[in-house]
Amino acid sequence: MAAGGFGNEGGNLKRAHLYEYKITNYFIFACLVAATGGSLFGYDLGVSSGVTSVDDFLKEFFPKIYRRKQAHLHETDYCKYDNQLLTLFTSSLFAGLVSTFGASYVTRNKGCRASILVGAVSFFLGGAINAGAVNITMLIIGRILLGAGI
Repeated sequence: MAAGGFGNEGGNLKRAHLYEYKITNYFIFACLVAATGGSLFGYDLGVSSGVTSVDDFLKEFFPKIYRRKQAHLHETDYCKYDNQLLTLFTSSLFAGLVSTFGASYVTRNKGCRASILVGAVSFFLGGAINAGAVNITMLIIGRILLGAGI
């Protein structure tokens, strides 16, 4: 047997008929759900990264960074955004990766529909909390729920 199972002169081809596939509506739906999740993740990450440089957002949630940004207008932006809380805000979306362990449990015990519904409710709640956020804690909690929903 060659490396990777190739060049076997038909030894495993006896079972090839077991792996025939059909493209069903369920398969297309599953692919669309996965693609939508990836798109939402990328879109959300891009928006949150872009909003961190908007002055109104910085004034409201990160006044220390806003003052530093205004005091050093002619310097590079690299050190102006050096703040642990801002880093937590940006990376809190990745905390949702831990939810994949819970999603596998829900899917195994309750089915795909329940898993999709839990994700959708989590994403909706995260968006609602972020839309009504009045402090950084609400923003971070909302981002964690968004990450779990994705």
